[in-house]
Amino acid sequence: MATRWGICSAGRISHDFAVALKTLPAEEHQVVAVAARKLEDAEEFARKHSICRAYGSYEELARDPDVDVVYNGVIHPHHLKTCLLFTNAKKNVLCEKPLAMNTKEVKEILDSAKRNNVFLMEAVWTRFFPVSVEIRRLLAQRELGEVKMVRSEFGRPLMHVPRLLQKELGGGALLSIGMYCLQLVLMVYDGEKPESVQATGVCLETGVDETVVVTLKFSKNRLATFTYSSRVALPNDAIIVGTKGTIHIPEKMWCPTSLVVNGEERRFPVPEPSLPLNFPNGTGLRYEAEEVRLCLLKGLKESTIMSHADSLLLAELEDEIRRQVGVVYSQDCQ
Repeated sequence: MATRWGICSAGRISHDFAVALKTLPAEEHQVVAVAARKLEDAEEFARKHSICRAYGSYEELARDPDVDVVYNGVIHPHHLKTCLLFTNAKKNVLCEKPLAMNTKEVKEILDSAKRNNVFLMEAVWTRFFPVSVEIRRLLAQRELGEVKMVRSEFGRPLMHVPRLLQKELGGGALLSIGMYCLQLVLMVYDGEKPESVQATGVCLETGVDETVVVTLKFSKNRLATFTYSSRVALPNDAIIVGTKGTIHIPEKMWCPTSLVVNGEERRFPVPEPSLPLNFPNGTGLRYEAEEVRLCLLKGLKESTIMSHADSLLLAELEDEIRRQVGVVYSQDCQ
């Protein structure tokens, strides 16, 4: 039987998610409903993606008995409220990253999911790409020997995007793009908490972070460093260095389709989309959807690839980086 999806929000990322689901077998994945704050937005989205039900409120989606799992694509500051709405309605949830604005909110969401006995996962899509699967395989087989260093960069000129500049919209480069570098480091070091975090950076007049350099030290003298920026274009690649070799993830490290292992390139292309996409390699959202279906079929309440503990550590480190560079959201003061 197909996993029946409800989509919360008719925005750009939800569009790409719906297109990505179309690259999977219809007998496995089906979008049965979409909800937006305005009914006409939901209806237009439903027409574009051939979805039979459109709702003008998120509450109606939460009440739909035919929805197995909700894809939550609202903007960052609304993640807490919408996730709680769906988990309290006993709906399984795949929530766009960041799971919430800070650790306190993340804990609230995770507690609600556990209390209501539903599946919940933060949609860190990078972790589910075939390239990431291959990286984990190589590391598990110790192909690089002992990993000593991880370096990554993610920078794009995004000063024209209001959502990234305004604090009340959950702006700042860390929660939108820097977290991709951080999640890679945590994946490579197998969810270990670093011994130390050092962050230095530049903030905009609006009080959100623009460009930041972060250094992390882990046990056994292992290091990681990453730079992220919403002001300038960076190489957007990553490198994992061990005592016996190196993995290089070329440009677009957040949605990778190739990697170079000790000089040898391996390619993992994503499927072609049926409609124009908003984000590069957007059909790669299919991989996290496949993971959700697998977990639901097994009766799991969280994924081992992006676990609740992973989301919690990610949030804790994001909070610490923000503290060091001086970014405070209204949610931090509540």
